[in-house]
Amino acid sequence: MKTKLLLATTVASTSTLLLATRVYAACDVTTGAKNGADCAKGTGVATDLTANIKGITNTLLLAIGAIAVIMIIIGGIRYALSAGNEQNVTAAKNTIQYAIIGLVIALLAFAIVNFVLRLFP
Repeated sequence: MKTKLLLATTVASTSTLLLATRVYAACDVTTGAKNGADCAKGTGVATDLTANIKGITNTLLLAIGAIAVIMIIIGGIRYALSAGNEQNVTAAKNTIQYAIIGLVIALLAFAIVNFVLRLFP
């Protein structure tokens, strides 16, 4: 049983190595890392790290903005339903305050990322 398992593992490993060698052999990486990356991508479209980073940043900013708006609404509802209870009023104000702080930090992070990306064209 152990011999059959060892044989199957060896055959699978060897065939994987042969397939991987053929894939890597199809790309000429001697012209530089960017051309190698473009070739390995396989679609003929150049890889653009700056565009990828901007896309990820925009997506995260959208998600953080939506969450912040939802938290501000929740804080407002908690404030309206606090009925004068000091603990509930304080908790509602803290919810709104932290949501605004988080939104400001997200906007600053977005500005910093765009500033850094403009430095490296």
